[in-house]
Amino acid sequence: MHRDYYKRNKYRAAENLLYDSPEEECGVFGVYSTQKIDTFSLVQFGLFALQHRGQEACGFSVLKDGFIHTVKQEGLVLDAFKSVESAEDFQGNAAIGHTRYTTAGDKKRYNYQPLFAKNQYDKTILSIAHNGNLVCIEPIRKKLEQEGINFLATSDTEVMLRLIQKYLDKGIENAIKQTVTNIEGAYSVLALTENKLVAFRDPNGIRPLCIGIMDENTYVLASESCALDGVGAQFFRDVLPGEMIIIDEEGLRSEIIFKKAQQRICSFEYIYFARPDSIIENIEVHKVRMESGKKLYEQSPVDADMVIGVPDSGVPAAIGYSKASGIPFMPVLIKNRYIGRSFIIPTQEMRERIVNLKLNPIHSEIKGKRIVIIDDSIVRGTTSKRLVKILKESGAKEIHFRSASPPIIAPCFLGIDTPDKRYLISSNKTREELREYLKVNSLDFLSLESLYEILGSKNHCFGCFTGKYPVNKENYKVDISAL
Repeated sequence: MHRDYYKRNKYRAAENLLYDSPEEECGVFGVYSTQKIDTFSLVQFGLFALQHRGQEACGFSVLKDGFIHTVKQEGLVLDAFKSVESAEDFQGNAAIGHTRYTTAGDKKRYNYQPLFAKNQYDKTILSIAHNGNLVCIEPIRKKLEQEGINFLATSDTEVMLRLIQKYLDKGIENAIKQTVTNIEGAYSVLALTENKLVAFRDPNGIRPLCIGIMDENTYVLASESCALDGVGAQFFRDVLPGEMIIIDEEGLRSEIIFKKAQQRICSFEYIYFARPDSIIENIEVHKVRMESGKKLYEQSPVDADMVIGVPDSGVPAAIGYSKASGIPFMPVLIKNRYIGRSFIIPTQEMRERIVNLKLNPIHSEIKGKRIVIIDDSIVRGTTSKRLVKILKESGAKEIHFRSASPPIIAPCFLGIDTPDKRYLISSNKTREELREYLKVNSLDFLSLESLYEILGSKNHCFGCFTGKYPVNKENYKVDISAL
């Protein structure tokens, strides 16, 4: 199999390469009620709360009177909902939605989710929304194509969709069970049929998914608990690794598909991706980030005049560092919250200047000061280097850089868009070489041991820090005869 098939960055625009953080994943949201509800507003609010997980495209499918209707649109959540002429056409009893960041497949409209399947009468019978990334799907795709199944998109999600569709005559629950025994990777999925909403999660639980309750007739599913808050639902519990949740007229029921499932949720959800007000696997995201800052001070204390955090995900760690050290936290980096990702910039000099559009300092507060600057991570090092230059140009006397994550030394193939190892600066430079590259007085990263302690266990995926993953892509072999 061609090894470049899963290199998501081949589809990324060149201007995006300047961002010095792992890029977003995707967010999924679903609601089911035994009664007619305001599905249009609920899925809109839920996806809006998950907008941080992807800003390239948004889509939703609504079940109304036994028919599934789908809308997909490039851009932000509100762009998709503004494109709907009549909200009444999308008022039903169930809905699923997806906000997208490309991690597999290209950025064409046919890859926007939810993806759906139709029967011979041109009626949509299944719609799915997927957060994660499958591995080794090319043999499956080729096998299905040989059987006469037509593919309309290029994403891993459609391979999953067509597999479920192939077995759908056995019922949606059996179709999903048959499908997941033939795929490998990370997946938290919502599937909408003519009478059910089904959720299922991979046996390692790599991507998050939780359940909420609005009333005795209405259930909600979402990537993060902040989306439950956004629609007024009460958190019930997380979907377990390897579990399938079925919601229909009879209520909610569960089935464990993988008996030997284990929890290996992505540790980067806590470091960067999730909203700080979310709770994932009973761990408060905000608390993890605060504790990371405290640990950074314990690891490498330094005398300084102020602590600053790179907005937004670096700020809680900076506050934690400030509390542990007694050094004042100062919000002197101002973020432009309206910047998009669509700049087309021909020269390297101007590409670097875009950092000033994203973040700009308050010069008078920085001049002559010894500064501790904390970011959530260092990926390529480009933005970190530019930030240091901005602070020096503002007159900073000393700069001590701290990363609230361990060094990123390996790419992710399980639903996060991180660069090829060649572009991961911690994989190619020693700590001292990186300090010299950034031109800072000192540099430190959160240690893996500290991260284990903060999370309370090693039951997470730490692949980007260790190169060891819960899914062994290299040794996984697809059993085509089982399809």
